[in-house]
Amino acid sequence: MKKYLLLAILCLACVSNYEQKNRSTTKNKTMENKVSTIRLIYPQWQGGMVDHWMPDIPAEDASRGYYLGAQLLNFLAPESSQETIEIPVSLDINDRQTDKGVSARRVILKQTKAALEKLRETNPEKIVTLGGECSVSVVPFTFLAGKYPDDVAIVWIDAHPDVNLPYDNYKGYHAMALTACLGMGDEEIIRTLPGRYDASRALIVGVRSWDDGMKERQKELGIKGLSPEEVAEDSSAILEWLKSTGVSKVVIHFDLDVLDPAEIIAGVGVEPDGMKINEAVRVINDIASEYDLIGLTVAEPMPRVAIKIRNMLNQLPLIK
Repeated sequence: MKKYLLLAILCLACVSNYEQKNRSTTKNKTMENKVSTIRLIYPQWQGGMVDHWMPDIPAEDASRGYYLGAQLLNFLAPESSQETIEIPVSLDINDRQTDKGVSARRVILKQTKAALEKLRETNPEKIVTLGGECSVSVVPFTFLAGKYPDDVAIVWIDAHPDVNLPYDNYKGYHAMALTACLGMGDEEIIRTLPGRYDASRALIVGVRSWDDGMKERQKELGIKGLSPEEVAEDSSAILEWLKSTGVSKVVIHFDLDVLDPAEIIAGVGVEPDGMKINEAVRVINDIASEYDLIGLTVAEPMPRVAIKIRNMLNQLPLIK
């Protein structure tokens, strides 16, 4: 009798424990559904035309370096309970024909549609994007602009303004990324995107290098820019600008070439006098402490050393 009584008590304890866990799981799921964040691995490399800046790396490896860079960012990023989604990206080095002023336009359009399909399926509230060249921000940022119309500002932390258009000399789509977010550029690509930003709600931070005519275009579009020196001590200029926009939400694009090459060479660009790592981290955290950060992209990682080590390993016996 005592044996059965003990079993009954154990069963009741198990049921109670299960119900408690079930309620906790349901509560957690409800909270996750209320504010869902996804990690988007978007290793698009075709928008960059960069191999000529890295003569010490084989041209094909340099061109596709952003693909490896995105995978490394995901590997190095802290573990998270966020759902992780990877966008399928072609690795065909020959599929880069310039069409209507955009290099690799056909494949970029295809990958843009694939990324949008993934976002529409998951319908996240917030998106962390690990790229990939700069154009990986276009899909998640315009998706969020469509989701929260007229209530999102875009802070573009980059050494370059990325305001090129298809008729400019440089045909790399990554240099057209910010203008694409503003609804400007290739007509078919822009029609595909679900939202856009007004130029008055776009700010470039850390800018210090412009292609011919791009400083003038930035001024014509009315996009405010802040140099590394203007944000070195504190983030007040950024926060004051954000306050003037009247928004409650922000998306941040963080191009690794904004960082000072004297401290770290993480991207392709090596323009001197960039932002320090701690300055960039402080700026992003200061924005997140004052506003609802709904989108964060880390873009343009070019893992030069990793590429060289991989190529070295490929030449050693017994490994393959």
